[in-house]
Amino acid sequence: MATTQAQSQAAQPEQAQSQEAQRKRTDIAFLVAQLGAYAAERFGERAAALDFTRPQAGLLRLISREPGQSQQAVARRLGTPPSRLVALVDGLEQRGLIERRRNPGDRRNYALHPTAAGEQAMAALSQASLEHEQAISAPLTEAERAQLSSLLGKLAAAHGLVPGIHPGYRNLSENEAGNV
Repeated sequence: MATTQAQSQAAQPEQAQSQEAQRKRTDIAFLVAQLGAYAAERFGERAAALDFTRPQAGLLRLISREPGQSQQAVARRLGTPPSRLVALVDGLEQRGLIERRRNPGDRRNYALHPTAAGEQAMAALSQASLEHEQAISAPLTEAERAQLSSLLGKLAAAHGLVPGIHPGYRNLSENEAGNV
């Protein structure tokens, strides 16, 4: 009986190590999700201070970086139905931040372009993004930032995520699209 009790006590640290190893294998996904939610929330606060929702900020960013795309092309790039994008585009247009221009190659389509006010707003959003990036990564050295960016980029590519496009547009609700 003493031998069985000793074996049981010896097995407990091994079980604890096994459980710890199992927990460590699940830490990456959880930590990425946890930090992603935190970072998105904090960026949302910065965007709101500039009178933007996160979807509006992302849309203006895409249009500013790739002007001249049709609304349908932008919707495809974001992975969202064009009907869900209409309210976001309308809202940015009503604020004078983007404009629809006839597409010279296909007069049935309109190309989306930032206005001068849109470029100014994008500059403010870019500054907020830079400050956000610095705040989120402040505990890391430059080398650690570069390594983390590289590793996260590798994971994102392996999972088919489009660089620079938030996957949240795929699930953009009518309510989110209409809140402009």
